[in-house]
Amino acid sequence: MKNKSYIGVSAIILIFGILFIPKIISRIKNGEVVKGDRLSTVTEEGTGKSDLFTVGKAPAFSLTNQDKKTISNADYKGKVYVVEFFFTTCPTICPIMNRNMKLVQDSFASNANFGIASITINPETDTPQVLKEHAKGLGLKGMYWNFLTGDQKYIYDLAQKGFNLYVGANKKANGGFEHSGMFALIDKEGNIRCRKDDYGNPIVYYDGLKPEGIKQIKQDISKLLAE
Repeated sequence: MKNKSYIGVSAIILIFGILFIPKIISRIKNGEVVKGDRLSTVTEEGTGKSDLFTVGKAPAFSLTNQDKKTISNADYKGKVYVVEFFFTTCPTICPIMNRNMKLVQDSFASNANFGIASITINPETDTPQVLKEHAKGLGLKGMYWNFLTGDQKYIYDLAQKGFNLYVGANKKANGGFEHSGMFALIDKEGNIRCRKDDYGNPIVYYDGLKPEGIKQIKQDISKLLAE
């Protein structure tokens, strides 16, 4: 029985060699070993003119800015822009995020093709007037930085279902709210863009709390502006 098993296995190996090895050798010679495979799709399809990954379309939105003007995603068409979720009375991560966003803004303030959308998660408190005062306190001087407010449920759906960034009310949290400290980067065509890790996986958002995250997003904004 063992001899018959060995003969059967040997026959299978022989058939495999005859049928497939020449094809594999041909693919290697032509540089087609991974063409059409999953890895090839991840590292090639997500790349536009730059080496940044395209995550997908950013969600549409329509909100009110610090000047009581209605601002939508359509107003950012043709611009590279950054989105963050925050609130003005936040005692923890928001001051860091706003300070770092100011560093981003200062690097591109003179570029008419760059913008920022800072969206409050506490619209009951953060009225247009409050947001205007907050912007003044930051020394806002960019050409297109909107501080946006609107209906709370609408904003929460935009954050969680649209951008997949966590926000929520929590009475036990400092300031009464919780949210992500990440920044989303949007290209001129309204796509969420990001860089990839060493394995080719997209790092969808940029850390708005760390110097490295700010360095990376500034580098990638420059790439998108050049496209």
